[in-house]
Amino acid sequence: MSAKRGDTLLTSRQKELLKLIIEEYIQTAHPVGSKSICERMNCSSATIRAEMSILEDMELLEKTHISSGRIPSEKGYRYYVDNIMQPQKLSGEDMLKLQTVINNKSLAISDVITKSMEIVAEMTNYTTIVLGKSSKDNLVSKVEVIPVDDNSLVAIVVTDKGHVEHKNLYLEGTVSSNDISKTIELINKLIIGTPIDEVSTFLEYKVKPIISNYVQQHEILYNAFYNAFSDFASNVNHVNMTGKVNMLKQPEFSDSQKIKEIISKFEDKSLVNSIEEKESGVNIYIGSENDFDDDVTVIKTKYLINGEEGTIALIGPKRMDYDRVITLLNYINDNINK
Repeated sequence: MSAKRGDTLLTSRQKELLKLIIEEYIQTAHPVGSKSICERMNCSSATIRAEMSILEDMELLEKTHISSGRIPSEKGYRYYVDNIMQPQKLSGEDMLKLQTVINNKSLAISDVITKSMEIVAEMTNYTTIVLGKSSKDNLVSKVEVIPVDDNSLVAIVVTDKGHVEHKNLYLEGTVSSNDISKTIELINKLIIGTPIDEVSTFLEYKVKPIISNYVQQHEILYNAFYNAFSDFASNVNHVNMTGKVNMLKQPEFSDSQKIKEIISKFEDKSLVNSIEEKESGVNIYIGSENDFDDDVTVIKTKYLINGEEGTIALIGPKRMDYDRVITLLNYINDNINK
């Protein structure tokens, strides 16, 4: 998590007020008025309103047009996360659910991580993502193609570890189905067992010199496969996303246009891959701090276990239950690294 930032100085009462407003707004999604705060802080409504105005002037709170209540600003959430929030203690129920998966010795580590994050998505009603880089010892076990139209194919590459990658192939001309079949047969014969990060090299040195002996329109097909697989080694991430529809349950995303926008981003593979975390620890990116969407918070951490590396991330509204999420991700990270 980011280091505490001391650029905004608040009195203890202002801190308490900001904490109460943010935590109430997280739970209710409704603007918070002075009346709901007075009794808990043992202050008059006038005093609370005055303090709210100060916090608004400091850009930690925002006033909505639909009520006299306030909601946290992006800056307010950041101040809360850095200076006020305390991670929760994991509940016995949450711990038991996660331990059932983490302690299952029959599961591969990648499955432990994936299933743990599936549980977190269910617990929190947010969206979870696991980005796992395929390890270098993944070997190609099969290549198949599916025709899309006269000038394009989808190639499906399966590794011995069960990793599946789809690649779009664009043909610079029309080729026969017979030539396509012969090319796939040749590729399967020559590159099965090839390390995943060496596919393009093997195509160049094993397939290219002899493909003309078997395939009439060999240049078109070879170029299509080579171009599609040349970036294979740097883009063999395993992506597992759970709870995509959870975002649509949040009141912030009830607008049909926003729903389309978010769904489109979840389906953008390059955008999802960009969530990969490079810093250590559990890190929080609120709104404009992340590259995914200004209306969400992305909380993520990287892992490196037995040579397998990747990122686990959680995406939710800025009105997120930060303390619980941090606790859950820290628990998973600490336990899978044991």
